Amino acid sequence: MSNRDLSSKLFRAAKEVIPGGVNSPVRAFKSVDGEPFFVQRARGSRIWDVDGNELVDYVGTWGPAILGHAPSAVIDAVSHAAKEGLSFGIPNRHEVEIARMIRDYVPSVEKVRMVNSGTEATMTAIRLARGYTGRDKIIKFEGCYHGHVDSLLVAAGSGALTLGKPDSAGVPEDLASLTITLPFNRPEAVEEVFREQGDEIAAIILEPYPANAGLVFPKECYLKFLREITEKYGTVLIFDEVMTGFRLAKGGVQELEGITPDLTAMGKVIGGGLPVGAFGGKAEIMDHLAPDGPVYQAGTLSGNPLALVAGITQLKEMERLDGWSRLDRIGQQFEDGVRDILRELGRDLTLNRVGSMFCLFFSEEEITNVDDVKKTDAEAFRKFFWAALDRGVYFAPSLYEAGFISLAHGEQEMEKTVEVSKEALKIALS
Repeated sequence: MSNRDLSSKLFRAAKEVIPGGVNSPVRAFKSVDGEPFFVQRARGSRIWDVDGNELVDYVGTWGPAILGHAPSAVIDAVSHAAKEGLSFGIPNRHEVEIARMIRDYVPSVEKVRMVNSGTEATMTAIRLARGYTGRDKIIKFEGCYHGHVDSLLVAAGSGALTLGKPDSAGVPEDLASLTITLPFNRPEAVEEVFREQGDEIAAIILEPYPANAGLVFPKECYLKFLREITEKYGTVLIFDEVMTGFRLAKGGVQELEGITPDLTAMGKVIGGGLPVGAFGGKAEIMDHLAPDGPVYQAGTLSGNPLALVAGITQLKEMERLDGWSRLDRIGQQFEDGVRDILRELGRDLTLNRVGSMFCLFFSEEEITNVDDVKKTDAEAFRKFFWAALDRGVYFAPSLYEAGFISLAHGEQEMEKTVEVSKEALKIALS
């Protein structure tokens, strides 16, 4: 068992001054019945906690650390930019450069606006869709998490599911009533709603590969169906690619699937580890934003030079290193190792993996939506998580979260991960 005495002491102190002792709920480790560790530093594929424990990290800041932690190119670029000023609140050249990069990378984007988080991106994309269509209602899918926006905290995923509170207190009933929640991968449910209320629906928002309920894939032609029905009814199709964008491919899921949404919410990788978000899409829609249009959005720190320099540098490094192809190869190696263990143990657990994202479900059934995830063996997951952590491998502390691989995960890390996972699975499945 790893010693985490100092982390425990810090957590007790944190609970006196921070609600729950954490600044984001999933960090509390409640779903695994324990206390969180406190990190001291991170580099490459590894993190070190305040008690000196070294861990191979598969959380990666929940996605942004695609090159690994503290890559020298990003650190150097941010250090140089910081000497020119931390923030301006005035246009800067980095805004133009990253906007051009995003436009060139993402098939759906003609214009883009930078914000400070994925939550801001989805929030404003919804507002823009409503302003553009003149309609009020939106459709989201159960288990898809789009940040802590009032109208989107209805049947949400991620931390909301982990804590067993998918409908947050503080969300007015009148506002929630404008959000229609449907099961993912059920086209007949979508068709029924559009038959009855099609001319009232401003937008459909979804994670094209839901990654806040583990990692779930759309059934064949499901995304194509959503594209066609939204076009038929004049509804805005919004892809939330905050997690998948720039990680699974330069153009995200929409590049992989060949489906072009009207708007896309982005974040994570384009901040290089610093707070950032963006949303973009068709110029016809984006031009409804202030100052040119009637839909208001603003942010003092939007386009922050340090965050944008970090993101620009990280994307350039991914191109230079042929990063997306390399990540897919590393991901395949990871998947092969885990599947070999499962065959050896005589178990056929469901492992979903695409590129550098993965989730192992403690179930032998197909996982098609969040209802399937809820039926998985939470106790087995809890045992697996702690057994892996105590042996030096850190997976996400919730069965509703995806894992992330970086370019810094090499042969040594893979060998350790396979060895640890084998022992942890024996414990979890015994």
